[in-house]
Amino acid sequence: MRKMVFKRILNCRVNVSVVYSPASHREFSHYSLSLSLQLSYTVSRAADMDLQCLIGMKFNDFVLMATDMSQLQRIMVQKSDDDKMYQLSSHLVMAVAGEAGDTTQFAEYIAKNIQLYKMRNGYELSPSAAVHFTRHTLATHLRSREPYTVNLLMGGYDPKTDAAELFYMDFLGASVPVNFYGFGYGGMFTLSITDREYRPDMTEDEAYELMKKCISEVKRRFIVNLPKFRVRLISKDGLKDLPVIVAEGEAA
Repeated sequence: MRKMVFKRILNCRVNVSVVYSPASHREFSHYSLSLSLQLSYTVSRAADMDLQCLIGMKFNDFVLMATDMSQLQRIMVQKSDDDKMYQLSSHLVMAVAGEAGDTTQFAEYIAKNIQLYKMRNGYELSPSAAVHFTRHTLATHLRSREPYTVNLLMGGYDPKTDAAELFYMDFLGASVPVNFYGFGYGGMFTLSITDREYRPDMTEDEAYELMKKCISEVKRRFIVNLPKFRVRLISKDGLKDLPVIVAEGEAA
């Protein structure tokens, strides 16, 4: 029975008549041009986003996050002291990579709404609850005319459960809890090091040295120059800035 139906579908003929006119040709050409320009713009935005580097590691008592400090656009470095980490609450930090306008607007929108929730209810959102709100916002805008082209890592410490949490989230709204992750082309070079040397019971000093190894590997392997990384630690005591890591090492 299925074979007979499939054969009937194949034997069906569909007649499509196209009426050519100069007006329809101009309209189709304009549509094709706008579509190609929009596609090339989206591809270029994604390429700029992949040149940035976000690194996050979760340990038993804290989360360590690092971001490059270079503001890039195509082949130009516009800034070398950019801060790509945003403090959402006393125990929650979000590292964002993407278009300069998208990252600032999206991060500020999320931060202000989380603070508004605290003002209305008298307590802060847990890291997992903040991640769900962020993912919902990202997915909602993805299905609108104004999507946000951002990739992000959210790391924090939940005082109620005494647990550190780290979440990966991409611009398509996919969110996964992870022990460590690296965003961008540079982040790919860090995964082999963290996969081999990562331990959840590391101390703060050991975790900082592991982060230095990862950044040195980015310096050696990645063709784009990302010389400085800002590092922050989130624990039960809140947020703490660690010394900026200057990448060392020569190209392989």
